[in-house]
Amino acid sequence: MSNTVVSADELLEKRGVSGTFDAFVTGACFDRAGTHFAASLGDGRVVVRDIAAAAWNEHSMHDGAILSMAPDSDATGVLTGGDDGHLRRIDTATGATSSIATYGMKWVEHVASFADRKAPIRAAAVGRNVLLLDGKGGLIRTLTHPSTVSGIAFDAKGRRIAASHYNGASLWFVRSENAKPQVLEWKGSHIGVALHPGLDAIVTAMQENALHGWKLPDGAHMRMSGYPAKPESLGFTRSGRWLASAGAEAVILWPFFGGGPMGKEPLELGAGETIVKRIACHPQTEVVAAGYADGSVVVVDIARERVLPIAAAGRGAISALAWSPDGALLGFGSETGFLALVDFSRNT
Repeated sequence: MSNTVVSADELLEKRGVSGTFDAFVTGACFDRAGTHFAASLGDGRVVVRDIAAAAWNEHSMHDGAILSMAPDSDATGVLTGGDDGHLRRIDTATGATSSIATYGMKWVEHVASFADRKAPIRAAAVGRNVLLLDGKGGLIRTLTHPSTVSGIAFDAKGRRIAASHYNGASLWFVRSENAKPQVLEWKGSHIGVALHPGLDAIVTAMQENALHGWKLPDGAHMRMSGYPAKPESLGFTRSGRWLASAGAEAVILWPFFGGGPMGKEPLELGAGETIVKRIACHPQTEVVAAGYADGSVVVVDIARERVLPIAAAGRGAISALAWSPDGALLGFGSETGFLALVDFSRNT
C-alpha cells in the first residue's frame, strides 16, 4: 500500500463512484461474476451498479425493509430477504426479479448460498428455522433451532452450515437428512457467526460485547472479550490466520495460529475516533476493510500493519461493506443511503 494519500477522500475521489439514495443501506454484495455491485435498502429497493456502466439502477424488491442480501449460487443472481416474508432474487445483468419462496408474516432475516455446478444450494433463516433450498427453489431440508437464528454461514466446501442463536450455535451437515447438529453451548445472546476456512473453529459475536468461539471438532471454548461495544461484524481472513472483528475504535484481529487466540493479545489496526461498525475480509490477501460509525472507511494491511484511508467521515455510519470476488473493488454503504465503489485495479 502507498503512503502518498493526502486526504481521507483521495481514493474515493480518484478511483471511486458514488450516489445517495435516501434510505438506510441494509446490505451489500457483488454477484459471483464480479460484474455487478448490489445494495439493499430499508425501503425495499435494491440498487445495482454495472461495473462497466456509468449509472446506478434502482429496483423495487420488497414491500418493506430488506433485511438480508447475498450473492446467489449462479453468476449474476443476488438473493434478498425481507420483513414482508419473501425470499426474492434479482438478476443483476437483466434487472429481472422473481420470488423464490414466501413465509407469511415471518421475516427472512438471513440469506446465503453455495455455488455448486451440479447441486447449488440456498439458505434462508426464518425464525427458528434455516430452510435449505435447491437451485429451483425446492425445499431440501428444514433445520430447526431452539430459538431465533441470528446468523448463518456455509463452510468453504458447502458441506456444513453454521447457525448462531440464543445460548450458542449449531453446526449441521447440509445434505445428510437424518444427521443431528453439533450443538455448541454458551449462555447468552449470540448475534452472528463465522466459520474458520479450514473448519478449525466456529466463532460467534455476542450481545455482551464479546466474541465466543469453539475449537473444532472437540468444542473447546475460546472467549475473546474487552470490546467497548457490541461486535456487529466479524470474519476470518482467507488463510484463517486472523479473525477480524468490529466493536472497538480499531479493527480487532485475533491470531488463530501459534496456539492462539487463547493466551494471545489481539492486533489492533486502524484506530479511529469512533467505533468500527463493519469489517470485510479481502477474498485473496490478508487485508481487511473497515467502516466506522462516523462514516469513514479504511483498508488495513495486516502483514505490513499499514492503514489506507478510503473515505472520510461525515456521510453516516457505515452499515455495509463488500469486496468483489477478485478483490479489485470495494463497495460500501451508510445509514444515510450513501453508496460508493472504489476500484483498486486502476492505475490512476
